[in-house]
Amino acid sequence: MSNSMLNECDTMISCGGKRILLTGSKEALWCLEPGDGSFLHVRPPCFEVNDLPVEAVLEAWCLLGVTDYPVIACREWQYEGRFTEYPELRLRITFRLSEESPVVRFRYALYSLAGHRLSKADGRDAIRYFGLSATSHKRVSEVRFSEFNETVHSFCPSERLVPVHQWGENLPLMGPMILAEGMDNSLLAAYEHGSQVPDAFLSYRLDAQGLLTLHAVKGNYPAGRHLAVSDPFVTVWFQLAVHPGSAAELAPAYRTFVLRHLCLNTESRRPYIFYNTWANQERSKWWRGRPYLEPMHEARILEEIDIAHRMGIEVFVLDTGWYEKTGDWEVNRKRFPRGMAPVREKLAQYGMKLGLWFNPLAAAVSSRMLASRQDCVMSWNGLRSEPHPVWETEESVSLCLVSRYADDFADELIRLSREEGVTYFKWDAIGQYGCNDAGHDHGGPENAPEERADCYAYELGLAMTQVVDRVCASCPDAIIDFDITEGERSVGLGFLSAGKYFLINNGPYFMNYDVPIDQEKNNVNLFFYPGQARGRICRTPLGFDKWLPSVLFLTHYLPDDPADNQWMGLASLVLGQNGIWGDLSALSEDGIRRFGQTLRLYRQVRDDITCASPVRSGSVGGSPEIHEKVNPVNGRGVVCLFTGCKGTFAWITESTVAEGIWCSDGLSVERLPSGHALITARYQSAGGGLVFFGVDNRSPAPAL
Repeated sequence: MSNSMLNECDTMISCGGKRILLTGSKEALWCLEPGDGSFLHVRPPCFEVNDLPVEAVLEAWCLLGVTDYPVIACREWQYEGRFTEYPELRLRITFRLSEESPVVRFRYALYSLAGHRLSKADGRDAIRYFGLSATSHKRVSEVRFSEFNETVHSFCPSERLVPVHQWGENLPLMGPMILAEGMDNSLLAAYEHGSQVPDAFLSYRLDAQGLLTLHAVKGNYPAGRHLAVSDPFVTVWFQLAVHPGSAAELAPAYRTFVLRHLCLNTESRRPYIFYNTWANQERSKWWRGRPYLEPMHEARILEEIDIAHRMGIEVFVLDTGWYEKTGDWEVNRKRFPRGMAPVREKLAQYGMKLGLWFNPLAAAVSSRMLASRQDCVMSWNGLRSEPHPVWETEESVSLCLVSRYADDFADELIRLSREEGVTYFKWDAIGQYGCNDAGHDHGGPENAPEERADCYAYELGLAMTQVVDRVCASCPDAIIDFDITEGERSVGLGFLSAGKYFLINNGPYFMNYDVPIDQEKNNVNLFFYPGQARGRICRTPLGFDKWLPSVLFLTHYLPDDPADNQWMGLASLVLGQNGIWGDLSALSEDGIRRFGQTLRLYRQVRDDITCASPVRSGSVGGSPEIHEKVNPVNGRGVVCLFTGCKGTFAWITESTVAEGIWCSDGLSVERLPSGHALITARYQSAGGGLVFFGVDNRSPAPAL
């Protein structure tokens, strides 16, 4: 659409009952009308430009274009306005909305026609991104997605009430989500960035009158950043929603937004069943006293693929060791003499997908990548990255993703997708800090090392999402999974706008429980044996599923015999985490058939399970612990039950359920006249099981 000056009707966007009105005033840069006649006034951003605070009061609005994204059922509008008091400054506003969701995504881009720069007169970031009035919403809560819980050694969600007496006390609220509940509706505000609590790069403030504002804290820009027309300052995406009813009623709508309308790379939202070779590689090291990489060879992998197919696995992931050297990412011909072709062909025969492990920051000492990108080597206070071991392969040096190297890494992944058929890329070992080099894209010699380090940490997550988007644009079947199994990683809504997370590795170490251990001689992992304990650890972060679908938090369960461990693993993974680890060649025939039958049935209802909001009774590890994931539209889905002791337990489903019922050992089901189901569990010891609704035990499993 060509540029045009706005007339009165152009100042309004209408989508799915929602309206956005562009005003440009100090009280409201724009307004959101959710469809009930009320208005949410969004105050303009305020930037520090040339050491002066400059508020975005705008005039002369111009519509730049409208873009449709049918794959996520969204439409995007982009407008531009001129600053009333500073006519050489321009602000672009991008809105992305769906007819099917109350959530509005928006972001800003600031540029100057006169060579202006962003500044930090007092040495700190000085941007207020927006302001909202929560005066009529007396119950305010902060929702965190990046608290690292050392008990389970995993990121976990947390909701914290902000009592009225704390308003106006200038307490930082990191979020990234704020909820405000009133008599008639609930308000949600969020930003798409990430870091571990309390390491905030953006933070909310709530004054005594209920004005909620979002501010830059650190690293959002280097002091002196040019505001060039060709290189505007672009904010992260922000989210707003107003929904009738309580925040609990808003949660399912937001969860659907994340699943259906947030991410253009839709393969990351599909509930594939994943297998990863790493557990067997760990067993090689700690159980057999052999190298981690000993099982990483063609014969073993082909054998496991045959078993994985019989079990119902769809994405087969080779963890570290498949490559000759990092950086160049070529197949190791000693381990795979014929290259990846036999693996690729066998997977294709079974309709399975190939996944590979990567350390995006690593480039081997002798790699072509390192030789060509010496200027991109990470450095800290002038000391360049030293060679370091990478899982029994050639020593590597760390390269900076917030530099021109990011495009090179994206090119490598695109090449592997095209040449080797790789569609799943597991990214590991990306800590949020580590570079303050003055020659990259996170500050220059004029900025202090501390500022450059903060800018690197802020920009890293954005650079990662840009790589994901570039790879997926070239390879639409690609899924990129970021390993957040350790702390100090960029966790939040930012990466979920492009990919998904690999949530838990082995869970806690002995050191998490203050148990001394020789880390050089002993396996530090605590919960890596088959059994109930690992399952309890891995199910704990399922609390994410209230707001963020569990399909975005890949977690692996051990498939080892005996049957009670396998039922626990199956009942856990079908709740959406969908991962399997293990030594597949050691499984019994009964165990392989058990997985094959159960996952065949799961695939019949997995789309319903994925879209269903969770219902849970009891705490993880309690007796009983019950999870219900049933699609309220058609009654199809699953109920999973766990207990830590012997006993008989009963549950009546919250949802009415479909006919076509199948249950695992120890469970019985009666469909009541009301359409609900009475489930009775009789366990002789600690264990778990599941009930599917809406399945046909005679039908083959559908493919995604």
